[in-house]
Amino acid sequence: MNPFVLNTEQLIEQDIAHHLHPVTNLHRHKRQGPLVLVEGKGSKVRDSEGRWYIDGFAGLWNVNVGYGRQELVEAARQQMARLAFQPTFFGLATPPVIELAAKMHQLLPHHSHFQFTSGGAESNETAIKIARYYWALSGKPEKTKIISRRMAYHGIAMGALAATGVPAYHADFGPLPPGFLYLSAPLAYRNNPGLSEPGFVAMLAQELEDLILREGPETIAAFIGEPVQGAGGVVPPPEGYWQAIVPILKKYEILLIADEVITGFGRTGEMFGQTTYGFQADITSFAKGITSGYVPLGGVGISPQIFERISAPDRMFMHGFTYSGHPVACAVALANIAIIEREQLWVNAAERGAQLLRRLRELEAHPHVGNVRGKGLMALVEVVEDKGSKKPFDAARGIGERLMQVSREKGVIVRCNDTGFAIAPPLVITEQEIDELVNALAETLDEVLGA
Repeated sequence: MNPFVLNTEQLIEQDIAHHLHPVTNLHRHKRQGPLVLVEGKGSKVRDSEGRWYIDGFAGLWNVNVGYGRQELVEAARQQMARLAFQPTFFGLATPPVIELAAKMHQLLPHHSHFQFTSGGAESNETAIKIARYYWALSGKPEKTKIISRRMAYHGIAMGALAATGVPAYHADFGPLPPGFLYLSAPLAYRNNPGLSEPGFVAMLAQELEDLILREGPETIAAFIGEPVQGAGGVVPPPEGYWQAIVPILKKYEILLIADEVITGFGRTGEMFGQTTYGFQADITSFAKGITSGYVPLGGVGISPQIFERISAPDRMFMHGFTYSGHPVACAVALANIAIIEREQLWVNAAERGAQLLRRLRELEAHPHVGNVRGKGLMALVEVVEDKGSKKPFDAARGIGERLMQVSREKGVIVRCNDTGFAIAPPLVITEQEIDELVNALAETLDEVLGA
């Protein structure tokens, strides 16, 4: 039986009347309404009028195994029928959360213990709190500041928002919590003053050390960073970046939080971005690809050193959420990870990612494409008004809105704003679908910005 009794026109009418959309121009939405999606299969989704699209953004960076995986549906059904919910407070546990914690240790062996959340923002909130808690229990309660980077995105909740280095997310939501510091993004296109790649890395490392010394290392709890910055503009770091950053953090006793919310579970061409870039964090946050978006789940892994400190005999660990370790979500995560491992989807991410980047670089000949960058199956085509000066388009021109509208008309869904296209398809995307996707984006550029 179909539970949806409204036709497309009625659905759009009810959406405009009652649904408050996130990250949306609400005034414009009252006029345009939503694109109503009703079905997915593989890398494609179908709207309520029957048209299929290549989902070039994997939902929101997260549908790694693609749509229509009946194994995940069955995992959820079986667990719901057996035991739909129990919390993990007060020492309670269910088999799925225990098995998932053990599985995460297998995947991230430098972490001994894991706590689960409902998504990325909660995971980063948890990571920040654990970092501060660790130093408080280490007799250094003054170590509270968090270093982040401009163009970083760590979530919408207040602590994660304060760590986010994208001003558009901050506007009119202040005051934000104090104690958050920002470094330059490792984006050579915008921030390299003409140095060699090693010189640019040295400049960024020096900026970090200068900030630490200026603020006082005794006041800084942690550095939080995505292995590849995602929602702020897809910024793969230059070669040797993390190898330059990590020793400085160790030198000044500053914890490293790796935000793997987007990069985790195969997207960078390895299971985790830390593997791709050859470093290990003290704390790792994750979400999105752990369930491929079929149900909400995230989590945090911590090192044995941190666990030993926070498991002091006289302390209760007073942090967690109602749905921490939700048994249905954990059961789906286990089935989802099994698919990723069985099909080695990180390999397809590496191979199709190389194809994607190669095809996208063909667009650099366009007069308004300033930069193409990416790693694995995450990429960005940055558009500019003027290539020579790298001048961005005036937001008032609504370039992002036009790019989004026209690309959908061409049969693809990607993330569009005035910066350009962000592309992050499911890890199951095929060679043919990559070509179709890029061809549609090329046509979109020509139609919106001229050939």
